[in-house]
Amino acid sequence: MAASSTSPVLLFQGSDEIVLGEAVRTAAHEALGDQPADLALEDLDESRYEHDGDYSIAPLVDAAQTPPFLTDRRVVIGRHLARFSTQDSVVALVRYLDDPLPTTTLILVWDKGPKLTQRVGGVPKKLLDALKAIDAPIVKTDIGTGRAAQAWLTDRLKASSVTLDAAAKRTLSDHLGDDANRLGGILAALESSYGSGAKLTTDEIEPFLGSTGSVPPWELTDAMASGDIASSLDKLRRMSQAGGRHPLATLATLTTHYQRMMRLDGADVRGEKDAALLLGMKGSTFPAKKAMQQSRTLGSERLQSAIDLIARADLALRGTTALDGEAVLEVLVARLARLSR
Repeated sequence: MAASSTSPVLLFQGSDEIVLGEAVRTAAHEALGDQPADLALEDLDESRYEHDGDYSIAPLVDAAQTPPFLTDRRVVIGRHLARFSTQDSVVALVRYLDDPLPTTTLILVWDKGPKLTQRVGGVPKKLLDALKAIDAPIVKTDIGTGRAAQAWLTDRLKASSVTLDAAAKRTLSDHLGDDANRLGGILAALESSYGSGAKLTTDEIEPFLGSTGSVPPWELTDAMASGDIASSLDKLRRMSQAGGRHPLATLATLTTHYQRMMRLDGADVRGEKDAALLLGMKGSTFPAKKAMQQSRTLGSERLQSAIDLIARADLALRGTTALDGEAVLEVLVARLARLSR
């Protein structure tokens, strides 16, 4: 859902701090219009809600109820509101939403502050109901994965003031990989350098891309399944270097991937639903379908070879060789990819 600067109240949610922060900044900028931020903007965080160790949402409500001074309107941002995840803690805010001040745009940010140790809880039902009653936009900024991530990227590119040709879009998407949250910074740099309305090619955007982004594990396993050693090693390096994955974590991913195929090898499964049931996988059956197809392609003998290679790599990572972790994994991935040829 797109935020509207004309809404008196907006709620933003999202697990990625960078993307969430960009969305909130954009909404605040639109709501301010030509009003001076030093007079019209008030930004509250967790520290503003605390008094003698207790937390109250009252300072946010007070700020929202304050009429503008020397400006036409005010914009109030309330950050770190995951602190108030109980019904009782949001009573004052719910009461305000019954009749929000028309000269205030209230931007609510459902995230956690540095002092909140527990995980982010859901928005209390009373608050959600009050927001829905006034048709307040509830904006979820999570990028998602797969098609959802690609759709998010496409929408962001369409909204940008610069236009990328088809090849440049592919280059940008491939480069970002699993680090799509870097897109905002890249687009800002392109807009600043080339100006609004510029039409850009791959050569023009490449200097602004920075380091290659990480990729999700399935890109590595897909490359290995195709027998493409060069691509497999590239995906592995992006996971290890840009993604910061520990070698043992990557090995655990590969172990699970091949163990699934071993469980399906010779099993009486007639389709992806049967495969998902056997593997205990819930939700989408697509990963089970891929495991079933790859299991049949490799066959019992090559699957056993793969498990043996993984077992030797596990011992190597635990000290039976002088090679470092990255080298061990590179040898393993190359050998596993070769099995699929």
